[in-house]
This record gives sequence, C-alpha cells and structure tokens, in this order.
Amino acid sequence: MKKFNAVHGKKHGFFGLGKLKPYIKNYKFLFVSMIVCTVLSSIVNTVLPLFQKYAIDNFIGGGTLDGLGIFAAVYAAFIAVCTVFDFFGGYNCCLIEMYLLRDMRSTAFNHLQTLSVDYFNVNGVGKIHARVMSDTSAVSSVVAWDTFSGVANMVYVIGAIAVMFALDALLTLCVLAIVPVTALVSVYFERKQTKLNRSVREINSRITGAFNEGITGVATTKTLAAEEKLDKDFFVRTDEMRKRSNRLGHTRSLLWAIIYFFSSVALALVLWYGGIITIEGAIKIGTLSVFMTYAQGLIEPVQWAVDAVSDLISVKVNLERFSALTETESGVADTPEVLEKYGDAFNEKRENWEALKGDVEFDNVTFRYPDGEENVLEHFNLKVPRGTNVAIVGATGAGKSTLVNLVCRFYEPTEGRILIDGRDARERSVQWLHSNIGYVLQTPHLFSGTIRENLLYGKPSATDGELWAALKRVNADKVVEKTDKGLDTVVGEGGNTLSTGEKQLLSFARAILADPAVFILDEATSSIDTLSERAIQDAVEKLMEGRTSFVIAHRLSTIRSADVILVVDDGKIVESGKHSELLKKRGCYYNLYVRQFREELMNKS
Repeated sequence: MKKFNAVHGKKHGFFGLGKLKPYIKNYKFLFVSMIVCTVLSSIVNTVLPLFQKYAIDNFIGGGTLDGLGIFAAVYAAFIAVCTVFDFFGGYNCCLIEMYLLRDMRSTAFNHLQTLSVDYFNVNGVGKIHARVMSDTSAVSSVVAWDTFSGVANMVYVIGAIAVMFALDALLTLCVLAIVPVTALVSVYFERKQTKLNRSVREINSRITGAFNEGITGVATTKTLAAEEKLDKDFFVRTDEMRKRSNRLGHTRSLLWAIIYFFSSVALALVLWYGGIITIEGAIKIGTLSVFMTYAQGLIEPVQWAVDAVSDLISVKVNLERFSALTETESGVADTPEVLEKYGDAFNEKRENWEALKGDVEFDNVTFRYPDGEENVLEHFNLKVPRGTNVAIVGATGAGKSTLVNLVCRFYEPTEGRILIDGRDARERSVQWLHSNIGYVLQTPHLFSGTIRENLLYGKPSATDGELWAALKRVNADKVVEKTDKGLDTVVGEGGNTLSTGEKQLLSFARAILADPAVFILDEATSSIDTLSERAIQDAVEKLMEGRTSFVIAHRLSTIRSADVILVVDDGKIVESGKHSELLKKRGCYYNLYVRQFREELMNKS
C-alpha cells in the first residue's frame, strides 16, 4: 500500500490545502479529465442563453416559424453534449473523492500504527475516530466537489461576462454590482465562522468519544444501572453541540441573507435600466432576456462562492485536525541509520535482522511517564541473563507494567539504557524487537475474524497442524473443538463471542506460534479459572525453558519457581530475590503472599 508523507512547515498554500499535495498529485489525470469535461460543459451552458435570444428576436419577435426545426435540432445537440460532459465530469469527481478518502484514511491508520503507547494514553478512541473518519470525509468531499463546482462556475462567469460586455457594457456593470459587496461580506464573516467551526468540531469529538464508551461499556452500564446518568451526560454534550451549531447556522444564514439581498438589488437594476433602454430601442427584448438569464445565472455562482468560502473555512479545521494526527511524532522512534538497516513496520529488512538471544539489562535507568511529573524508576540496574524467568509482583496500581513496557520499547528511558544482547535497544529497530517478543496481555484481545485468522497473526505461514499443536500445548484445543466450525469459527468484534478465559487461552496459543525469544505475561492467567490455569501452567513453564521471560503475577502461587522475583511498590522495586529468600525476609512479598494465601483458603471454605 502506498504511503504518503505529510507536508510539514508553516506555508501550506490557500487555506492550508498545500498539505494535500502528496495525495492530489497521484490523480492528476482524473483532475485534468474532470476539469476539461467541466470546462466544455460550462462553455455550452454559457452559450445556451444566446439560443433564447435568437428564438425571441426571430421566431417570436419576427412572427415566423421558418427554421424552427433546425434551431430545435441544434439546441437539442448542445443539450446532449452538455449532458455527456456533465456526466463524465461528475463521475471523475466521484472517483477523486473516493481515492482521496481512501488514501487519507490509509495514511492516518498507518501512522497510528507507528505511534507509541503514550499517544493512545492521552487521546481517546472517539477523538482519533473523528480524525480518521469524519475529518477525512469532509476534506475529500470539499476538494473534489468544490473543484468541480469552482471550475464550472468560473468558466460560466467569465463566459457570461464576456458575452454581456459584447452586448451592452453599462448593463453588464449593473449585473456585476454584487461582486465587490460579496467579496467584502465573505471576508468579514470568514474569521467568525472559522472559530465557530473549530468549536463545533471539538464538541463533536467529545460526543463521538462518549458514544464509543457507551457502546463498549454497555455491560458495566447495565450492571451499575447507570443508564439515566449516561443519558443525561450525553444529552448535555449533544445540547451543547446544538447551541454551537445554532450559532454557526445563524452566522451562515445571515451571510446568505445579505448576499441574496444584494443579488436581488443587482437583478432589480437590470430590470430597471434594461427596461428603459429596451423601450428606447437601444437593445432588443431578446437581449434583455439574455441579461436577465445571465443575472439570475450569476446568482448561483455567487452563492456557491459564499458556500465555498464557508466550506473552506470548515475544511481548514478538518485539515488542521487530520494533519495534527499525521504529523504527530512517535515518542519511540528509530534513527534514520537504524531504519536504513532494519527497515520499519511497513518495509522490514529481515535479511539484516540478527537473532535475539535474550540477554536484557537495565543500565542506570531513570524513567518518568511522558504525562507524569515524578520518576517511576531512578538509577535502576538489573541484569537478566538469557533464559531467566523474572516475576514481577505488587499490589494493583503499584507500577508492575513499567518494567515490561520499557523492555518492549513501548516507552524510552528518560535516562540510562535498556540493553538487549549487550547492545542499546535503540541501536536496532522497534519492529525487530517486537517480532522477537511474545506478549500476552491481562485483558486479551482478538481481532474480528475467525480463530484461524487470529492465530495466524502469530505465524502467518503456519499450517493447520501447527495451529492445532499450539492450541494443545496450552489446552486451548478444547475451546476450538466445542465450536461449530472449529478454526473457521468467527469470534466477533474483539472476540466477544468467547469468554474472557477462552480468549486468553487463544492468546497463549497465538504467542506460542510466534516462537519468541522473550516472553512477557502481563497477569495473563488472572482471567482464567483455577482449573484452566493448572492445565496450562506446566505448558507455559516448559515453553519458557531456555527463553527469557517476564511474568507480571496476579496469583503468587504461579511464580514460586521464578529465578528472580521483583516486588514493586509505589512504582519502585522494593525487594528482589527467589521465592524462599523473600519469604524469609518477612517483608513486602511475605505480606502479599500470606494475605493472598488466606484469601484463597477463605474462598475454598
């Protein structure tokens, strides 16, 4: 898929549309074809009133029907030609809109894949969704259809003015009296509409976010009986949208009314002055009818110009929001030298990828989250030789995920280095690292599609035999066997047709297929019932043999055999050692273990 680079810098042309140059240049032929067809159609439309003049002056004024058949045939031919050009011009316009929409959305989606985790922590799904879907739709529509209408109206206006000047200059000036007034009024209203448009778009993003939360959190809403509160909150947002949109509509309506008033004045001038000179015999009635047709015909381009300015003001906001997304730089980015050697997520140079052995070292690491104010780690040092099983424990919210986030390069250290096989992780690509890490999350996620398609994310070339072997290793084969279509069973959006435990088992199988050098399990068995946990525990331990692994543990009974246990409290490593060593210290780990052991006994009783 072709990727596009946003045009950076301060100068981006009229209304910032220069940022669309990378997208537009690929469809030059369509634009040229659309413009040619539109120009020819508009020329024909400009000529048509002259047929009216001829008919009035010769057939009606002359009191004869001689030549009417030929006249009608020529007129019909012009109409047919105009219709053909209109069709092809409009069709090309549709193609341009759809191609631009596809390319912009692809660019936004691809760019999102390159951004680090911190971007998604501070930008909600609704906000991102609005930029990828709504803003791109608005921009592509305006670029395509306003270009189409703009060319048509410009050619018509130029042609009509040329014909009118040839017929009567003074009467033409009466028709054109509206132009400077329209320009001044449009400029006056531009800034006000821009501000109101930004306001409307912002509240629209918040509504989209609230709608998304209402759908994804529907189960929680019902169990808390919170429907009324959510409904009130949503109404407040939508009512605010109504108020802001009303103010915008009021401004636009006022602009329209002013333009229409001056258009009517221009038309009245034509009637008044044209009527006088027609009576005096300076022009024929057919000529006056042409001027009336052109005067009325020019109202539409004037109204279009007002709408176009309004559209450009609106799309300027859409384009700003879209560009803000595509120009956002990732908090974790490879250097040009690394990209040159290893490639990126969309252009992997696997021939240069070294095998990852599994030595991990924290070298004097200090870390603070991008949106945080305090250091989570300070001058932290830890060596994890290949094949070591590291368990990370602590109370909920203690900061257990910080270490694995750094190992995975979801974030970069504020100070210090993370060494992978003795080299700074930044010396090799993020894609290389992620391809060598198996990560099973606490909250499992499956993609829409079948079980087979989800498993193949771990190894795209895997055969059905390999898929079943991976499933059996974690006791997930029973999950698939009880479904109607086996591996071809559709799991639904986010895997919602399966239980949390079933999704987790499939996530294990998917990770196993990737055969990674480093395994990270983020409380990965916390959503699985005790029976299932016992069934996969042996398989997971065997799987980790010879591999470096980091296990964020929810149940301390599952990590007793870990080589190193790190105890996290308030974002700091407060204890480290083996299970037996930490119990003897009777410190933080001991208290956690005893508390959990008592809770399990109470639950059994």
